[in-house]
Amino acid sequence: MKTYIDCLPCFVRQVLDTAKRTGDDPALQKQLMKTAMLQLAELDYDKSPPEMAMEIHRTIRALTGGKDLYKEIKSWSNRTTMTMLENMHEKISNSPCKFETALRLAIAGNIIDFGAKSHVSENMIDEAVEEAMSVELDQKNISRLKEEISKADSILYILDNAGEIVFDRMLIEELPHEKVTAVVRGQAIINDVTMDDAQEIGLTDIVNVIDNGADAPGTVLSECSEDFRNIFEKADLIIAKGQGNFETMNTIDKNMFFLLKVKCPVVASSLNTPVGAMILAHQNDLSKQL
Repeated sequence: MKTYIDCLPCFVRQVLDTAKRTGDDPALQKQLMKTAMLQLAELDYDKSPPEMAMEIHRTIRALTGGKDLYKEIKSWSNRTTMTMLENMHEKISNSPCKFETALRLAIAGNIIDFGAKSHVSENMIDEAVEEAMSVELDQKNISRLKEEISKADSILYILDNAGEIVFDRMLIEELPHEKVTAVVRGQAIINDVTMDDAQEIGLTDIVNVIDNGADAPGTVLSECSEDFRNIFEKADLIIAKGQGNFETMNTIDKNMFFLLKVKCPVVASSLNTPVGAMILAHQNDLSKQL
């Protein structure tokens, strides 16, 4: 997915949110904003939004001593969603179709995105869960995903954000564990999931978890490690969560399903859906590429 001028306000808001997380140093905050604005002025619109975010956050890390400025909010997200785990398991257990319920919950969890939003509350997560139970999903693609899971010898589940990973864990629990490898980012960026998050919520006790060796809020293959690229290439089936993974992989020819909540007009336009829609789409079904 290319970058559009409509992406610029989101970049600015994201940098402002990040600058405010540095503490009470106005001089540093102004320096971060000024540097980011200069980078945005040289923006390569042929690159995806996560690639630009990657470059901006590399600069922010350099200016702040490599601090994980979202560590606290990621920890809150994991703790908050872990308190929901028992209730979510109950929803799945009582469902006539456990797989579909777990799938709906996994997509609902994509609401926890501090790259796309300045604020996410527990109430917002609860509302997303309730909506997920009744919203219309493509039943054809649900059946297709189940069929591809049964046929695949290797499944790559590419994760997205902290907190959201708890909802992903519930879907992964419904998959054949021996086939699944879950993927986290190689380095902290915004509230994207890392190995620490996977360990904190117990995912590493369920399936094999690897990192992609990169620091983009998505999956930019050219930035990923050779080991990850080899695993990606050999995977029979890829399940990719969130907008960042969609924005960076929507033109890759793979047997890949995207699971996400649409959080911006640019992505909504590409999928011909309203902002807020819950999406389960196969790569081959994407009729319009950005």
